[in-house]
Amino acid sequence: MEAVIAVFALLFLLFVVLGAYATVKVIGAAKRGVDRTITQARRTVEDHTLRAKSIVQPGPAGEMAQLRLTLRTSMRATQEALQTGVAEDESLRESLSLFQRLSVHGHELDDELKRLESEPDRTTLAARLPELRRRTERVTQSADSLRWAARDRAHRFADDDLDTLSAQIDVEAGALRHWTRSDAQPAPPPWPDAPADDGRTAQQTWPEPPRPGSAEQPARPSLTPPGRRQAYPWQKKARPESTT
Repeated sequence: MEAVIAVFALLFLLFVVLGAYATVKVIGAAKRGVDRTITQARRTVEDHTLRAKSIVQPGPAGEMAQLRLTLRTSMRATQEALQTGVAEDESLRESLSLFQRLSVHGHELDDELKRLESEPDRTTLAARLPELRRRTERVTQSADSLRWAARDRAHRFADDDLDTLSAQIDVEAGALRHWTRSDAQPAPPPWPDAPADDGRTAQQTWPEPPRPGSAEQPARPSLTPPGRRQAYPWQKKARPESTT
């Protein structure tokens, strides 16, 4: 009885542990989903705000907002392209590693541009603007280069696969259309007594029995009685049979 109770206790404890583990996993997945949604929403709001500032605010402040918007758009597009492509092409892991190093400079530049947006000294801001524009162009050009290289590689693989598939389809289509046999085999010879192709009866392959009076017929032995046969000198005369 005690053993049965111990088994049930262990099963209950196992169910409790599994339930707690499943609950933690579900809560973690839900939290990550919420964080992802909040991040995307915040990112969308910031992009719309920067776009509005670049249009509404003239001068260096508006150009700062435009630089931030250009930087964020290029870096985000490159990150999505590399993360999507690395799942299908392992050779993109090195490119993704390089992009992560580039992202460090991109975040530093974005933070600096964000601080300078609220700079009251427009003269100092205008003096810093050429150098910030140059740095933004370098980062975005590097990001765009990685992104387009990954896309060109994916397109190249797709084109090669399509060429191979098209060649295989052409071969299969040619085989399906080739319904006539180019190497026709000769017809087998007809069997004896079978009708020939021209409608006439084929000749037999065995000899027919000889007809009477034919030259090939062998001479039959003579049935002449012995008394009428021709006598020869060296033969003895036949004696008459005695009646006594």
